[in-house]
Amino acid sequence: MRDPTMRLTRRTLLQSAGAGAMAAILPSPGVVGADVGPTGASAETLAGRLHASLSAAQRQQVCFPWDYVHPRFGLLRTRVSANWNATEPEVAGDFFSPEQRHLIRAIFEQLIDPSWHERIDRQFDDDTGGFGHGQSIALIGEPGSGRFQFLLTGRHTTLRCDGDSADHVAFGGPIFYGHDTGAGTEEPDHAGNVYWPQAIAANGVFTMLDGRQRRMALVAKAPAEHAVAFRRAGPKEIPGIPVSELSPDQRAELERVLTVLLEPYRTVDRDEVRGCLATQGGLDRCRLAFFQEGDLGGDGVWDNWRLEGPAFVWHFRGSPHVHVWVNIADSPDVATNA
Repeated sequence: MRDPTMRLTRRTLLQSAGAGAMAAILPSPGVVGADVGPTGASAETLAGRLHASLSAAQRQQVCFPWDYVHPRFGLLRTRVSANWNATEPEVAGDFFSPEQRHLIRAIFEQLIDPSWHERIDRQFDDDTGGFGHGQSIALIGEPGSGRFQFLLTGRHTTLRCDGDSADHVAFGGPIFYGHDTGAGTEEPDHAGNVYWPQAIAANGVFTMLDGRQRRMALVAKAPAEHAVAFRRAGPKEIPGIPVSELSPDQRAELERVLTVLLEPYRTVDRDEVRGCLATQGGLDRCRLAFFQEGDLGGDGVWDNWRLEGPAFVWHFRGSPHVHVWVNIADSPDVATNA
């Protein structure tokens, strides 16, 4: 594992590139991570600046047409995986200039709520040795064309933004996040896993269910974790308890779980998720399933669970460590290759 003290951060990049040059590119400290910086620099705006800064040789390796079909990955702008690199150049390597590396970091900070920067940096330290190490980016489409996406990939990372270039989808397309604290197979309490509190929140709903409801919610076998394509056959194909079967207090607790799931992301993405969900009928059109398979320690605190609706999939796999797959649109007819 690389030295975590060498992770790519605002401080290290300012030291390497010079504070004056960086100040001309980025919002000031304390503002990066908000939806819009003091000069109107959203993640998409910063991605446009990054695109403009690339040389012709760099563009040959990290820039692609909007509908580019990768020979291994398929349609690049909708590809999602637990561990992959969309391109070969490493963010923390010397392919990018210090200013460009700093822009990439700033885009990430704009996409993630400031309260989560430290936690996700901890995940990057554990998984790859720090932000930028083992990670790559792709820039898909052209800034200002209405079809443009920034894509960050690596172990336990598929993160994108598109400024609403991709119609009817949240997060610009399917995303992935995860964390392995270092053991591979974690203990049942997942000590130190930054995302495990999401599972604790979901299990709080399970503890509120009565016997009949638990029988509906508890499913023996989990689907494949990467199986997050929308089930166009209808809600009967979706396992778990219909949210419409929950009492008002249980329903309110599930709403709190949704808030916890969305907490790491910028406000515009949270709002887009809720908008997509409302268009397809809201949480009442979803089902909540807890999977007996993969219950670490046999403690009845379900490591694997899934919230799913017609065009909403949030699949949490906590065994042996956390993998989370997210695919959200406003209609199941929206095409993805998730």
